[in-house]
Amino acid sequence: MTVEINRLQWKCRRGMREIDLLLREFSRNSFKKLSSEDLLTFDEVLNYDDQTLFDFIFKNQSIGNESHEAFINKHLKKFSKQGNF
Repeated sequence: MTVEINRLQWKCRRGMREIDLLLREFSRNSFKKLSSEDLLTFDEVLNYDDQTLFDFIFKNQSIGNESHEAFINKHLKKFSKQGNF
């Protein structure tokens, strides 16, 4: 499992500063709390480009996948609103 966590943490490194900070902070604080299913969903969410993630998280523009949007709303938007990144 450690190898998978390391791979996901590396995948959190992004080109857009806001997304990079948000994903890295989330990975530091929340990976241990996620179920295996949530980790798989997070891995899928990380396949979106930075602009798509930014537009959904900060502008509420749909990404077209309800399960991914539900995960982002539950886990990532919490960090963006608290200013933890």
